[in-house]
Amino acid sequence: MLAAPTLRTERLVLRPFTSSDAADLYALHSNAFVLRYWDSPPWTEPARAESFLDGCRQLAEEGTGVRLAVESAGGFLGWCSLTRWNPAHRSAAIGFCYTETAWGHGFATEAAAALVEWAFESLDLHRVQAELDTRNVACARVLEKLGFVREGTLREDCVVNGVVSDSWVYGLLATDQLPGGPQHS
Repeated sequence: MLAAPTLRTERLVLRPFTSSDAADLYALHSNAFVLRYWDSPPWTEPARAESFLDGCRQLAEEGTGVRLAVESAGGFLGWCSLTRWNPAHRSAAIGFCYTETAWGHGFATEAAAALVEWAFESLDLHRVQAELDTRNVACARVLEKLGFVREGTLREDCVVNGVVSDSWVYGLLATDQLPGGPQHS
């Protein structure tokens, strides 16, 4: 089992999800504008939030990742995750999703930095990878601020509601220099 940590930054708390997060999750994932670059359509049933929470517990039980709620003094902002953890390869994938009101304030960068730092230090990772829709330039900026390198393009790898899109693959190695800071290892 991979225990989900509680991480604190200057402005944020990243914490394990609880059942009380279901309404906020549904509001986030039912917003078509927020999910316009997502790899699945927006939720239309509130029960999807409970399935998401079950998935968070399953990730932890299987030991393959953690998904953390991100909140500020103003409340729920979204979530950040580390999935596909492979101890043999010392690798994992990062992902995140935030409410529109959280955009443009540096919250995604701050939360992802905390999760990546925890992952490199606690899980002995060598590599963290991210995949994102090529139209999602804001997400690409977040990754690039953290030192991730765009490594390639997966051509036409997603089809959501009949729309075909490409994805970029980004990677960050433990030996990479962090912007304004030391190496991870």
